[in-house]
Amino acid sequence: MTGSDTAVRERVTEVLRANADDIADRWVRLQREQAVLGSDLTEGELHEEADALMRALAGALDGPGHAHGLVHTHEDLNRSVTDLSLRRARSGASPTVASLAVQALKQALLEAVRRVTRESDEILAAALLINQLLDSAGALSFEVYVEGREEIIRRQSRQLLEMSTPVVRLWRQVLAVPLIGTLDTARTQIVMENLLQAIQDDQALVAIIDITGVPTVDTAVAQHLMQTVKAVRLMGADCVISGIRPPIAQTIAQLGIDLSTILTRATLADALAAAIKLADTPGPDGTDGR
Repeated sequence: MTGSDTAVRERVTEVLRANADDIADRWVRLQREQAVLGSDLTEGELHEEADALMRALAGALDGPGHAHGLVHTHEDLNRSVTDLSLRRARSGASPTVASLAVQALKQALLEAVRRVTRESDEILAAALLINQLLDSAGALSFEVYVEGREEIIRRQSRQLLEMSTPVVRLWRQVLAVPLIGTLDTARTQIVMENLLQAIQDDQALVAIIDITGVPTVDTAVAQHLMQTVKAVRLMGADCVISGIRPPIAQTIAQLGIDLSTILTRATLADALAAAIKLADTPGPDGTDGR
């Protein structure tokens, strides 16, 4: 850095530290005026966020490196901007919220510089530095926001899939998974994980996969079912597929899908009767199978 660059950084750092409370207050007000807040963010949380970011900005400007790269190279600044963005992502705010929050900080900081600086050249140099620093911060916050929302969506999707594929204990050592809707690769993986864990936990001998609620069975769905059956057998349990309705049976036959190695039944009740025999458990008249 040149001597003039160093002087500008020192000046902006001085303004940050001497006016940190005023800048933070102005930043919070600007965000409220611009309606860029997430619904879960309180004023107290915003002030805590502002205090942390003020300290991080001052610390970053005290160190080496070009202003463009400080948000990536300075650990505290990177963490402050990342936390800001993730907090808004988790609040369910719109995608532009994080970057707009950083732009509001830019305005608050520029206003503070203008209040204490009279020379136009000095104001211009400080404005260029602040723009370089906070434009990079805005870009990072938007990137982190998008990644954070995608992760939240992935987690929520998995939770919904897990809720839609419960493993039910029907009888002693007999489990069932009632499937509803399309069976794709992602859902098959969750069905398999949940079912295998339940087999281990309950020491089950038979697992029933009920496809009454699956609208169609094509080659891909049949392949997913075969994979699940193989995994169940590797756990030492038998598998019964129920819910083979006439249209599905006809489709399977027309596609040439071979399910001859798998025990199938038309209804869940028929599958349960078969499972009880396979598990060698007492029938409905017994008492210890309940």
